[in-house]
Order: sequence, then structure tokens, then C-alpha cells
Amino acid sequence: MMPNQSRLLSCALIIYVACLSIAFAETDQDRIARITAPTSDFSKPEKYEIMQAGAATHRKRINRDAFSHPSANMAFDRRLAFEIGDGVFKKMWVSSPASTKSSDGLGPLYNARSCQRCHLKDGRGAAPDGRQSENSSVALLLRLSIPPQSDEDHAKLQSGAAPSIPDPVYGGQLQNFATPGQIAEAAVTIDYEESPVSLFDGTIVSLRRPVIALSQLGYGPFRGDMMISPRIASPMIGLGMLEALSEKDILSWADPDDRNGDGISGRGNRIRSKLTQEMMLGRFGWKANQATLKDQVTDAFSGDLGISSSLHPANAGDCTSAQANCINAPDGGDAKSGDVEINDHLLDLVTFYSRNLAVPARRDVSAPDVLGGKKVFYEAGCIACHRPKYVTQRDPLRPEQSFQLIWPYTDMLLHDMGDGLADNRPDGFADGREWRTPPLWGIGLTKTVSGHTNFLHDGRARSLLEAILWHGGEAAAARDRVIALPTRDREDLIRFLNSL
Repeated sequence: MMPNQSRLLSCALIIYVACLSIAFAETDQDRIARITAPTSDFSKPEKYEIMQAGAATHRKRINRDAFSHPSANMAFDRRLAFEIGDGVFKKMWVSSPASTKSSDGLGPLYNARSCQRCHLKDGRGAAPDGRQSENSSVALLLRLSIPPQSDEDHAKLQSGAAPSIPDPVYGGQLQNFATPGQIAEAAVTIDYEESPVSLFDGTIVSLRRPVIALSQLGYGPFRGDMMISPRIASPMIGLGMLEALSEKDILSWADPDDRNGDGISGRGNRIRSKLTQEMMLGRFGWKANQATLKDQVTDAFSGDLGISSSLHPANAGDCTSAQANCINAPDGGDAKSGDVEINDHLLDLVTFYSRNLAVPARRDVSAPDVLGGKKVFYEAGCIACHRPKYVTQRDPLRPEQSFQLIWPYTDMLLHDMGDGLADNRPDGFADGREWRTPPLWGIGLTKTVSGHTNFLHDGRARSLLEAILWHGGEAAAARDRVIALPTRDREDLIRFLNSL
């Protein structure tokens, strides 16, 4: 063969292989689109529907530990990292100075002494009744912020460098506990106002709205323009799968201008990640104001426990310059050397643990009432926000989450949920009426794992039906369809949700 012929043949082979790669990629993309398209057949379960988080789904016994198992597809040599991360997640931190140097640094102001205290059994936080106690498993936090006061404040918000402007005295989160010698910021008491809602079949459902009272203010009266938003701790399962979703895939469902005229105008939140120092799509938190799991973990260590890290190096946590005793209190780090109270190795282990808490398998997927409830869920329009399924990105560094068909029932986008649920507090680019669609996988096991059935961002809903009836704004039409359902269809809908 002549040299020119050999070169031509090589070029042809390269082009052929490139074309094959494109063809396979297109085929793969088409296959994913077909698999993730919403079904219209409710006569039987969909293929793989029982495995809500793909191969990572666990099929262990359903009990109080149902949210605390590792990804089922995790290799044995990665289990140790998960177990150590679990230990750090459960660790009870103590105030400084202490003989247990590896566990000191709590506070000086804090909401909980461990991650597990808020996410008991890795589940959903409990709605408080009355006054919160440090020894309880209550997990309600109060986010604080004020309107921008200067051009610098406006620039921070517009650039995404900060999701909100903290109060100059009380900071960005109210801490209702303090280490010895310090003064807690306030005592929190919760009461409720009830209002009835009538359903089509004559059933009366009472909805409760929380009324938050703050007393024993430790650092003076609040500003008149302070904005306060209560937040309940969310379940920990499936977070790694949500982090593994393609940003392009998530935003493909965004329709901020409602161009299709369906009344749904979801949009993404964007925030500057402390981890990457880049603007990224927000994925975690009630208003999608955290871009990565490590951002979420370090923010919780700082705000909830007062524990410093490389991303939040202030050893005094959320203490402000107006809280001098707090700033000057003993801590578990070393400001001169730059040492922090939890190092990156431990943070990575907690992040790995959080990423790999497995979603339980579905139950009763073939039951006629569950299938009927699924049909009601789809036909009522719930999937316009609670997107049923995705395929995660390929990632050899995170094999448990790589290329999995998952069923989280969320679009990960912000939606206007109406006046009833509005907290009137902007967070990043989310306004005071917008909330990220929460995933629904595992929601039917809330009672089993957490011992209660409190839902929504502040735990006001005491049942799944109450949670639905609180939907407004973009979800008002779907809510009204549920209100108009015959009794049997409504019961089937709840049965379907409880199977997730």
C-alpha cells in the first residue's frame, strides 16, 4: 500500500470512529429521553420504578434506620469512609477549652451540638410545639436578613456573592443556645393558628399556620426591617444523586416566562459556591441556595454548630462584631496559624456520608390503589414541578451516583407557591414567595423514621393532605384539582405518595 493510501485509510478510519461515537452518543441521548419521559400507562408499574435511586437503592428492612444505610452499590473498600463520616455526623461537640481537642469548638452560639440532633435518624426535622429545648430533637432554624443598606450590599446580592445580607447584630441565623459564659440570642416559642378548608366530598381539613414568638433577646431589640424565615431540617437521603444531575437537564424544565402558558414558571437559583468560587446552579436548601453538598455541609457546621472550617474560617461561627464576648470567647481553632475546628479530611468524610445515604426501595408499586393514585398525581398536574425521573451524569470518581436512573419527583427549580407559604424573605435570586420543589422519595416513611408527619419548610402541615392544601401560586390549579377529587381518588393519591 502506498503511503498516501495508508494516510487516507487512517483518516477514513478516524472519521468513521468519530461518526460512530456521535451516533452512539445520540442514541444514548435518545434512549435517556425515552426512558425519562413521563408515562401515560398506569395499568402496571414502570420498569425499575421500585429502585428509586437506581443501583444505589437499598432494600433492607423498613424500620427507624431506613434512611441511614449506605448506597447499595458501594464497593466494600469505600464503606469505611461512610462509617467514619457517620461517626462525625453523630459526634457531640463540646465548648472550648476541653480535653477532647478533636471535639471542641462548639458555638459560642449554636442551634445544635451535632448534625444528628437536627437530622435525627437522617430524617426530617420535627415541628416544634411550644418552646424548643436543647435536649429535644426539634430542628427548626430561623434565617435572618435585612434589606441591602449600601451599594456594596446591592453588589453582593446582584453578583451572587451572598444570598442575603445578615443582620449586623444577630447575624444570618438565630442561635437559641450558648456555651457557658455566653448569652443565647433568643428563646423561641411556636404557637399555631387554625383555619378550615372544605373538600368536594364535605370533608373539613384544618390547616395550621405557625406564629413564632421571640423573647429574652440577648443583644437588644430587633430592627424593624429584619426578615425572619423558619426552616425545618430536610431528609438526608438521595442528596448525592441530586448533586449528580446535569445542570443542563435540570434547566431544560425551566420556563421563567411561562412561554408554554401552563401557569408553571420554574427557574433556577444561582449562587457563588464557596467551594469552587464560581457561580453555580443552587441545588440544596429550601430555596436552592447551596450549590454543592460540601457547601451545604460547611454552612451547617458554621451556622448550626458554630464550627469553623476552611470554607467558613470564623471560629466564632455566626457571631457578629456587635457580640464582643462571643467573638472573644475561647475556641477550638487557632486564628494565628489559620487552624480551624474541623479539618478538610473530616469535612470530606461527612460530605461522602451525606452523598451516600441511600434511598429505600418503593413499596406496593403494583397495588391497584397505588397505581390509581399515581394516575391522579399525573393528571392533577403535580409532575409539572415534581418531575418523576432522571438519569444522572457519568462520573468515575463517584461510582455510586454515576449513570443511574432515579425517581426523585422534583425539578430542582424555584416556584412561586403563593401568599400562604410566602416567607417574604429573598434568598439568593429566590424571592419571598419562591421555594425549590422538594424531592418526594422516602416521604411515605417519615412517620417510621422521624416519628411524625410534619411537612413543608416550617413543619406546619401535619399530613400529606395538609401539605397539598397549602400549595398556592403556580401550584394552585393542581391543588384545586385535588380539592375537587372524589374521596376514593384522593385516598389513592395519598396511598401513592406513601409508597414513595
